[in-house]
Amino acid sequence: MTNLTRTNFQAHPFHLVSPSPWPIFTCFSLLSSTASGVLSMHAFVSALNFISFALISLVFSACFWFRDIISEATYLGNHTLAVQRGLNMGVALFIVSEALFFLAIFWTFFHSALSPTAELGAHWPPSGIEAVNPFELPLLNTIILLSSGVTVTYSHHSIIQGNRKGALEGLAYTVMLAVIFTALQGIEYLISQFTISDGTFGSIFYFSTGFHGFHVIIGTAFIAVGLWRVLAYHSTENHHLGLESGILYWHFVDIVWLILFISIYYWGS
Repeated sequence: MTNLTRTNFQAHPFHLVSPSPWPIFTCFSLLSSTASGVLSMHAFVSALNFISFALISLVFSACFWFRDIISEATYLGNHTLAVQRGLNMGVALFIVSEALFFLAIFWTFFHSALSPTAELGAHWPPSGIEAVNPFELPLLNTIILLSSGVTVTYSHHSIIQGNRKGALEGLAYTVMLAVIFTALQGIEYLISQFTISDGTFGSIFYFSTGFHGFHVIIGTAFIAVGLWRVLAYHSTENHHLGLESGILYWHFVDIVWLILFISIYYWGS
């Protein structure tokens, strides 16, 4: 008597993910970092230690989560064309939400700068504030960030054409330029003549440039992971969705910086 084995065939092209602990761990890490951050602002004892623990937990949870996603995409073949379209739409909507976030920042800036109140000296920048010279470090950072946009675009075209060496070189130069940009941004903060507590001007300046810098750090990690995956032969000319998403995110960071430079650094000074 023949033993027949029954195989279950999936009748749709979508990926039904397996249960995973990493989303809930990431949520608890984010909750812990937010709560400990608020407690540290109110001078609670040892609150900063909890922030460090929460951030370490967040990094580890995210890394394991991304590891599983890479396995599903590269080794298990779960990212079909339908799944890739959904992920592309998700990345696009995420970038739209980030654009609206920065729109709120620019709205606040122009609301204060176009009609400064008497408390600000009725002009912008407010009385007693020496703004950052836009033609020194900010201009250099602009050149560096735009150059990184060129190198990452070169990398994208190289991988589409099957030029692995060009893709690796472009990504390596992009990561290097991003690290230089972040270092120069830190130097700019150290030598600035005002702080975040110096009224509306200081709050808007550090909030906008600081969050942009945070996005640069996230984008650098994104591109660095893409570089590692090209090195590991995960990305091909026909399947490089993660790298493509990182490149799209990096172009968004470039555009936001251009608006920041023109409005806050140049016009606002």
